[in-house]
Amino acid sequence: MSVKTNNIYGRIVISDNTIERFIAHVSTDSYGIVDFVPANFWQKVVGFFKWRSFVRGVKVRTSGDRIFINLSVTVKYGVSIKAVVEALKVSVKYRVEKFTGMIVDTMNVSVIGVEK
Repeated sequence: MSVKTNNIYGRIVISDNTIERFIAHVSTDSYGIVDFVPANFWQKVVGFFKWRSFVRGVKVRTSGDRIFINLSVTVKYGVSIKAVVEALKVSVKYRVEKFTGMIVDTMNVSVIGVEK
């Protein structure tokens, strides 16, 4: 799927994969996020064989002008998980909305592990 919009310059189409890569890039700026991890067995298989361009731990689904985001992360040991996740959600939501011009409807963050 992809997000589509029109403006005075023409039609704009942004693929889900592009949004996934953008999210992975901007999320590295968030303090306390160590890495993205595959959320389930299927993501591990796809990541292992690299059947398509794949960003592990980031899944984007779009519907109309709405974006639904699922993140699976590992956080740094000793930080407040709640504070890190809230900061990540605010940062990613703002940047994705500014980047795409669309609305982030839902963002789910799963903390899979903690690392030093």
